[in-house]
Amino acid sequence: MASRFTPENNLQEYVLLDAPGHLLRRSHQIAVDLYTEEVGEDGPTPPQFALLLTVLQNPGLSQVDLVRHTGIDRSTVAEMVARLIKRGLLDRNRTVADRRTNALGVTEAGEAVLQRALPQVLKAQERTLAPLNEDDREELMRLLRLLSAVNTPAKQQLGATLPEAQVANK
Repeated sequence: MASRFTPENNLQEYVLLDAPGHLLRRSHQIAVDLYTEEVGEDGPTPPQFALLLTVLQNPGLSQVDLVRHTGIDRSTVAEMVARLIKRGLLDRNRTVADRRTNALGVTEAGEAVLQRALPQVLKAQERTLAPLNEDDREELMRLLRLLSAVNTPAKQQLGATLPEAQVANK
């Protein structure tokens, strides 16, 4: 669906509901609101959950690799890591191979936060997709993965799970 706005048209003709960025932002806000309703104000935020889960699944990950895996920008990751270390949810140690590089790990307290949050996170994800039938859910997820893969630094990581043939066949 192409936007009907062209340089020759005036702003009265621009259809905001045809703007993919606007619709993605609205959808993101709905997803965050549902997440917060389920996980609660005291639970991890969506980026914190993503960061903690990624480190849990990839022990010893560096902050540079964490940026690549999550798509969260470098300065935000640095701030989040510092706060999560201060809260005792992550730990950071110098690697043996390269003393300039820090390896991240999830502490027992961090894993407990993830364990408590996971059922609510899954419920929020279900609520986010509830208006869609199964085929539409699969198509939406395919398209979101495609957009994420081609428009972010995480392209290398996501590209491995989204072969060109899969993208071309849809």
